[in-house]
Amino acid sequence: MRTIALKYLQTALNNQDANFKDGQWESIECLLDHKRMLVVQRTGWGKSMVYFLATKLIRESGLGPTLLISPLLSLMRNQLEAASRIGITARTINSTNANEWDKIQNELVDDSVDVLLISPERLANDSFRQNILPVIAEKIGLFVIDEAHCISDWGHDFRPDYRRIVRVLQAIPPNVPVLATTATANNRVVNDVMLQLGNDIELIRGSLVRESLKLQNINMPSPAARMAWLAQTIPNLPGSGIIYTLTQRDAERLTEWLQVNEINVKAYHAGIPNREDGTSIKEELEQQLLNNEIKVLVATVALGMGFDKPDLGFVIHFQRPASVVHYYQQVGRAGRAVEEAYGILLCGEEDDHIADFFIRSAFPPQQHIAAILKALDNADDDLSVPSMQRTINIRKSQIDKTIKYLIVESPSPIAKVDSKWHVTASADNYEIDQEYVNEITLIRKQEQRQMQEYMEHQGCLMVFLQNALDDPNSQNCGKCKNCNPDLLLPEQYDDKIANRAALFLRRSYQPIEPRKQWPVKDMFKYHQFEKRNIPTELQASEGRALSLWRDAGWGQLVASGKYQSNRFADELVTACVEMIAEWKPTSRPEWVTCIPSLNHPELVPDFAQRLAIALNLPFIPCIGKVRQNDQQKNMENSLHQAQNLDGVFKINLDHKEHSPCLLIDDMVDSRWTFTVASALLRQTGCTAVYPLALALNSPRMD
Repeated sequence: MRTIALKYLQTALNNQDANFKDGQWESIECLLDHKRMLVVQRTGWGKSMVYFLATKLIRESGLGPTLLISPLLSLMRNQLEAASRIGITARTINSTNANEWDKIQNELVDDSVDVLLISPERLANDSFRQNILPVIAEKIGLFVIDEAHCISDWGHDFRPDYRRIVRVLQAIPPNVPVLATTATANNRVVNDVMLQLGNDIELIRGSLVRESLKLQNINMPSPAARMAWLAQTIPNLPGSGIIYTLTQRDAERLTEWLQVNEINVKAYHAGIPNREDGTSIKEELEQQLLNNEIKVLVATVALGMGFDKPDLGFVIHFQRPASVVHYYQQVGRAGRAVEEAYGILLCGEEDDHIADFFIRSAFPPQQHIAAILKALDNADDDLSVPSMQRTINIRKSQIDKTIKYLIVESPSPIAKVDSKWHVTASADNYEIDQEYVNEITLIRKQEQRQMQEYMEHQGCLMVFLQNALDDPNSQNCGKCKNCNPDLLLPEQYDDKIANRAALFLRRSYQPIEPRKQWPVKDMFKYHQFEKRNIPTELQASEGRALSLWRDAGWGQLVASGKYQSNRFADELVTACVEMIAEWKPTSRPEWVTCIPSLNHPELVPDFAQRLAIALNLPFIPCIGKVRQNDQQKNMENSLHQAQNLDGVFKINLDHKEHSPCLLIDDMVDSRWTFTVASALLRQTGCTAVYPLALALNSPRMD
């Protein structure tokens, strides 16, 4: 049997000299003996070959297909190509191919599918659970859970939908072999996964060391300094690689900077949409990197588990990841099939702030849970998510997140019928387990401190990573910065390039797109905005924000002016003048006004007046605040944000034609303040209103 499997391996890899790696055949043999097992091996070891070869042999013995659950359907194309070379027929069911579901269901009935790939989220789909899952569950030959660390609450990447997998596992016959795989699990996570998978779980665990990697940490707090170093260093690095950032906006901005410096680079993150014809831009970007058609992908964690490019020459982190597990998983993409590759960790002043954001937002707060359960309990009928938005002051993304958390609780306090939700008997006195949340939060904080320690570590960097991941076979690598300083990349950068980077950051102007619809029609009591669509003659024009809140460039100076000195610096006036000159609005603004505030009555008017003087334009504070309202930052979704402004402003201008104006505010987030004020100004006769904010408050994490 091993000889047959080896021939299949060589065919799949298109390499007649290929052989099993330590533990691969042993894992396959366990599955053929109908055992349940957890395989913990480094990235690139070949976990996918284990379940594809096991599938081939199981199918040849006359048993049923493999059900493979993975969060990485879009990143498994190269593995599937290898599987197809040994005659494995794989199908995937996901949200983008609903028109193929019936065909795939018929193929499953006909037993012509060898592997069915689904995401864990698919287990929440009623149609899938009722129509397709029973078909494959009746004759399943192998059950595979890829990236199994996601099952564990203690893991770095816990996903609530993975809890559903455990329920499926409990329902399948005990003689069905089960394979769970991961490359990123310490002892705590391994033990938790094994506990959830049931009794008699066998563990195969290999060394995590990657011998080709040259690890180097460079403490460089200034974003401009890091950008200068990258612009100088990347052209001299071998092959192609990945630069990881913690946020989408950093991925986009760093990409633009490197392109300005004539480096062939593109951005990759979860916010990149498909094309209008449905084709995936992200798939094209992955293929371009695989084919070495681009030097670098600047990516968030969206390019993470499952991406396999054996000859990747370098992985650089623009910011410090939240945990050693995150870091190892990402840096381990480099050097899988080359003798030398670089793993460079840069460290920035913003790292802890971003990590803290992710820690705070990991769980839905109890007040969100209580608000949703109360709304459902008080409703005369079941509620859809849009209906909940009208009832409760929580943004849609947070409602979705809270529902996802609640629905996988056992027993769940909510249930779904069609597209609407209602409470169950379990909703009585339901509360989130705060002790559990506190414990997970503490672990995340400890992981954050561990990464800080790694950044300052004076010993072997690979040993630090191995020990942090409980690898029992740690030994000095001889290739990292601390083992062999002669292998270092230069850490210096050109001050002139850094100055250009700082100037680039200060010119990272953000567009303020005009809103064209109110959240619902007839939502205003005091204002005469009745239709859902905002008429063109009442819309704002496209505006500009000088910076991103608290960001490198001007964002930190804006925050200092708002919360420390209570006055915006003159440098911000000069910067806005330069931005307007570069912006060149379609109709030149001929006067300046601003959004008033009762809490800080002088802050924005003072800045707007100084900007007007610098532009040689009149300042006309024509917008009055006639009703105190709650702060907009306390309004969580569009309906509440817009309604919170109903009857708040009054325009003190004669009703006649007025020339275009600049409308100034310090912050812009939802854009509803600008939208309402602009509509009122245009009702009064303004021919155009151009919003201008000092900072855009939009974190757009990951």
